[in-house]
Amino acid sequence: MSLTDLVGSVAAFLTTASFLPQAWLSFRTRDVSGVSLGMYSVFTAGVALWLAYGWLLGSWPMMIANTVTLVLAVAILAMKLVYGQGTGQRQASTDSSR
Repeated sequence: MSLTDLVGSVAAFLTTASFLPQAWLSFRTRDVSGVSLGMYSVFTAGVALWLAYGWLLGSWPMMIANTVTLVLAVAILAMKLVYGQGTGQRQASTDSSR
């Protein structure tokens, strides 16, 4: 493995791994109230373009990392569209009525 591939692999791993805690929390709680629909839409499109760029370069680290991130980003974006403001605001309004 060349130094370039090693640096790319480590960078891809770290950026993808940093995304996992937020994705896991969103999946577990179904609370996407803190997720901006506009920002996440642009982010998801950007990740798709990074994936395409990695594919055009033939860079496996970019392709693998951006495929994983794209799948998670699309899932969170879909949850945002399905659940809207999320359970966080519903819970807060329920708590205030007690």
